[in-house]
Amino acid sequence: MTDKPATPSGPGRPKDLAKREAILTAAQVLFLSNGYEGSSMDAIAAEAGVSKLTLYSHFKDKEALFSEAVKITCETRLPRKLFSLEDDSSIRQVLLEIGRAFQALVNSPESIGLHRVMVAMATQNPALSRMFFDVGPQRLLLDLEQLFAQANQRGLLCANEPMRAAEHFCSLIKGATHFRLLIGYSDPPDTGEADKHVQDCIDVFIRAYGTATAKAD
Repeated sequence: MTDKPATPSGPGRPKDLAKREAILTAAQVLFLSNGYEGSSMDAIAAEAGVSKLTLYSHFKDKEALFSEAVKITCETRLPRKLFSLEDDSSIRQVLLEIGRAFQALVNSPESIGLHRVMVAMATQNPALSRMFFDVGPQRLLLDLEQLFAQANQRGLLCANEPMRAAEHFCSLIKGATHFRLLIGYSDPPDTGEADKHVQDCIDVFIRAYGTATAKAD
């Protein structure tokens, strides 16, 4: 059951951005270390050094806090500017930058820990798992879909089904390494190995979806 405050804070209450950031940081720490169910709003407030009333003035419940924590993490590691396609953009370079950022995010200890939490929660709270997918992975897929649709219109890619291309792109970048990390089979690749993997994936993607212009980059 969702924790609720005894007296909800009223609308229009001024928000302290520093406290909001502290709450989000505390939530990320506790969700990863204790899991979702094992992290109460009381514990998160204590970790953040704020009152429970202050916490609820920023987030109405634990689900909203979890959603925002995931969203902020994705926006920080995969900022929207990465998906901009300027007139003089090299599609290969754009894909390389996105691939490197996505690889670093999805294989980070924080992301691996969060994915393990979601797998554990899948049967207990499927609504939470759907919310996680919508604010995290689905957001990336939609950004890629929009990018690939633009690249298709400009003749940089031949991606008539941009969402399918987006799913292929993400699957290539994650590869087998991500699964090995999820089950604790191996350590993360070093910087050189990770970058080589991303470059190989972009080469494969360009061979599958690239036009003559993309392949000439």
